[in-house]
Amino acid sequence: MNQSVSGEIVQFDNVGLRYGTEREVLTDISFTLYPGSFYFLTGASGAGKTSLLKLLYLSQRPSRGGIRIFGTDAITLPREKLPALRRRLGVVFQDFRLVPHLSAFDNVALPLRVAGFSESDLTRPVADMLEWVGLADRMQARPATLSGGEQQRVAIARAVIGRPQLLVADEPTGNVDPDMAVKLLRLFEALNRLGTTVVVATHDVHLLRKVPESLIMRLDKGRLSDPTGALKYPPRRPVMPV
Repeated sequence: MNQSVSGEIVQFDNVGLRYGTEREVLTDISFTLYPGSFYFLTGASGAGKTSLLKLLYLSQRPSRGGIRIFGTDAITLPREKLPALRRRLGVVFQDFRLVPHLSAFDNVALPLRVAGFSESDLTRPVADMLEWVGLADRMQARPATLSGGEQQRVAIARAVIGRPQLLVADEPTGNVDPDMAVKLLRLFEALNRLGTTVVVATHDVHLLRKVPESLIMRLDKGRLSDPTGALKYPPRRPVMPV
């Protein structure tokens, strides 16, 4: 269900965001994300990471500035066309947002069913993904019976199962042990090497060293800095065809 994208996958131009009459939580945000790149978004609590991710996965519109995603102007796009654009995204939310009445298997299968996959075509990929994240014995469990770490792994499996063009993850390793955190990062890396652009928001500086080819964007009081040239340069390795 993935599609090839050349050039820029995301473009922010002087974006600002405020909620109501409050001061701006994001100010003059400009950057470009390229296909096949892996980005860490860092910053202290309250720096604006989650707000920036909301703009990236199209749940929030900016107060000013321009945003283009997959070559489409996300500001002027009619609301009825947003779902089609969102289907090209994978999102890992901090609060998981699993469907409570569905099993782990059915939560992970949901993106494939929405995309029109038959049951025979989705059964093996979903089972393999749940096995990869260590939940082979919990496939039929509902979210309420899962621990926080298990729910997090289901949420990640659901986000990556359809090989999205852009994966946005908000603190995806916050509820798992260090060994599982590294395993999940390896899953993101594998997806990235198939062409998916990955953005992982984290306050854990130790994770930054786990993906050597990653680029770092740092938020400080709503403003973005660029310690590794992440905002200016395309990926340093060729993107595999998808």
